[in-house]
Amino acid sequence: MDGLSDELIWRRMKDSMNSIGNLCLHLAGNEHQNVVSAIGDRPFIRERTREFSTDGGISKEELIILLRRTRSEAKDVLSALSNDDLSREVIIRFDREDWNRMHRIEARADKTYDTRLIGRLLIQVSAHYGYHAGQIVMLAKLLRDTNEHITGQYH
Repeated sequence: MDGLSDELIWRRMKDSMNSIGNLCLHLAGNEHQNVVSAIGDRPFIRERTREFSTDGGISKEELIILLRRTRSEAKDVLSALSNDDLSREVIIRFDREDWNRMHRIEARADKTYDTRLIGRLLIQVSAHYGYHAGQIVMLAKLLRDTNEHITGQYH
């Protein structure tokens, strides 16, 4: 995101696409929900719908701080895990509105959760992060229109 302005961070290439800013909010929300909240047993705080509907008002620097703060909290949780914890099941909570939108059903408030083994959840979170990080790199390349290898690696 270094070479992009705040305006470019929030630009949607098409109305049906997310901006880099949306993807950053989504990555932070997902990591917090699954690692910090579910695995770390800390309070569930997430507005998933807002991650995709926000269209600015948060600077590039604020997004970077959010991602780093979330990663720091996640590292604290992960560093406390043992090998035995990987086979422990955790509850992943969802906001009712988000749950209903994702599953296209009307669930009761007490039924808006999933369970996962920690080992499997960590694989899912990692794959999810890589998927959206790739989208961010692609969008940054399109927005900057450069041949520079923005990841520092030759591809």
